Amino acid sequence: MSLIGKEILPFKSQAYKNGEFVEVTEANFKGQWSVVCFYPADFTYVCPTELEDLQDNYETLKSLGAEVYSVSADTHFTHKAWHDTSDAIGKVTYTMIGDPSHTLCRNFDVLIEEEGLADRGTFIIDPDGIIQTVEINADGIGRDASTLVDKIKAAQYVRNNPGEVCPAKWKEGSDTLKPSLDLVGKI
Repeated sequence: MSLIGKEILPFKSQAYKNGEFVEVTEANFKGQWSVVCFYPADFTYVCPTELEDLQDNYETLKSLGAEVYSVSADTHFTHKAWHDTSDAIGKVTYTMIGDPSHTLCRNFDVLIEEEGLADRGTFIIDPDGIIQTVEINADGIGRDASTLVDKIKAAQYVRNNPGEVCPAKWKEGSDTLKPSLDLVGKI
């Protein structure tokens, strides 16, 4: 069942952010755009490359009004230990949520039950707490965080311009489409 258009479910988790432990709930995902990136586990191989790439794009995402959260089934203590020992993860300044109870992984339907780990899932959530995009990758396929910039811009455009949609490869400032009967079969 698709999560697109669904409101995020309630949760409460501990997280690590900028040298502190903080509590995060569904309320944190509301009121601004949110990017939530699930990954299998700390101290692994592909995961640190993804989280570092997400950090490299963090300022741009924040400039679009989006907050970033990473999530794994590890604890917030493990996130701190990883942050303290990895050059790549040591750069991370966004919130790293621990989900040892698997509540978030289940809420977002990314839990690999038999392993107790998360799939590589990326979600863009609008300010109302509604999921607008979902991307799930197989374990060995890393993500490119720069693609989130255009996806957020498109989601913001569609939200602010009812009746218009963004075609494939849409870039900010380029033409959009206005779905109508006259457009059917002409693209």
